[in-house]
Formats: sequence, C-alpha cells, structure tokens
Amino acid sequence: MLGEAIIKGLAVTAKNFALSYVSPERLVTIQYPEERQPLPEATRQFPFLVYDGDDPHAGLRCVACQICEKECPPQCIYIVKSKDKKPDHTGKPQFYPAVFDIDLSVCMSCQICVEVCPFDAIKMDTEFELSTTDRFAGLLYHKEQLAKSNAYYHKIHPTEAAEVDARLAAERAKVAAKPRAASETKAAATAPAAPPALAPGAAVAA
Repeated sequence: MLGEAIIKGLAVTAKNFALSYVSPERLVTIQYPEERQPLPEATRQFPFLVYDGDDPHAGLRCVACQICEKECPPQCIYIVKSKDKKPDHTGKPQFYPAVFDIDLSVCMSCQICVEVCPFDAIKMDTEFELSTTDRFAGLLYHKEQLAKSNAYYHKIHPTEAAEVDARLAAERAKVAAKPRAASETKAAATAPAAPPALAPGAAVAA
C-alpha cells in the first residue's frame, strides 16, 4: 500500500511518545548536563599519560622513547627527551620526557599512540568536555595536564587496566628472576666437585 512505511513509522513514534510517560527506557534524550549517560568502557577521546604511585613525575611510565611521536598520523605529539635519568616507582633509573605536549585540536583519537607504546604509558581518556575559548593554547595539553594515575585508568577502563597490570607484573617478575637464576648457575659452577662414590665392596687405598 502506498505510504505504508510512513504509517508504520508514525505508529512507532506515537508508541514511544505515549510510553515515555511511564517507561524511562522509552526516553531517547536526557537532561544534559544535569543527567549524564554512562559511557561504554571502550569509549575513547584523547590520550593521557599513566603514572604509578602518588608522584606524577617519579611514577610516570613514559621513558621518552618517542615512538608515539613518530607514529602519530596528524603529528600532534611533541616530546623532548631528558638528558638525565630519574628513578621510576620501582627505583630503576629511566629517561623521562622533559617535555610532552599533545595538541588536542589536531588529535583525531585514532589510538595508534596507545597501540605502539611498548611501556603501556599512554592510554585513551573518556573525557570529552574540553571546550575552551582559546582555540590554540587552551587545547595544547602539557605533561602536567596529561599525567593521570593508574587508579584513574582502572576507573575508566577496568578490564583493560587489570590486563595491563597483570602483564607488567609478569614482566617485572621475569626480570627479577634473571639475576637470581644467573647467581644460582654461577654458584653451582664454582662449587667443589663431590668425590666419586665407591662401588659396593671396593677397598679404600691407605
């Protein structure tokens, strides 16, 4: 029948309109910003830097390898590697980014920087309310603005963060086991050889 699809569409609209007064599931809008829609865990907006512990400087996972800077398609990441090293949250000396800037006005949220990072130091945030009256400096985020704790990472991406923590813990345990295994091998090599055992009934020379 001519116009059958239009009639069906109007029927669905009328049904949603009537039931929206008694069923919240029928509401297709929310009263933003007073009401917030829960974001899916896989939501991604712009990158941020992860740090462990309580100190954003000491615990920063980034070692300024600059892989993300090289692989970024719109070239919105700018890194200056430090000349010295600092102890990380485990006490191991590491290089760190003296400067780490991301121009969010250029970032296209592709997540390539996250995928190429070998240290799980950069992840995607879910924050999208970044409007500003300053188109340039207001959207140029520096290291201090980008650094967020591992606890925050667990809050927005709990499944992914748990997997990353488990992998990092396994890697640290593997690294810690290497010196112990090497020392045990060295000790075994330098230990005096045990005298050969005598056969049953053999006489011992005087």
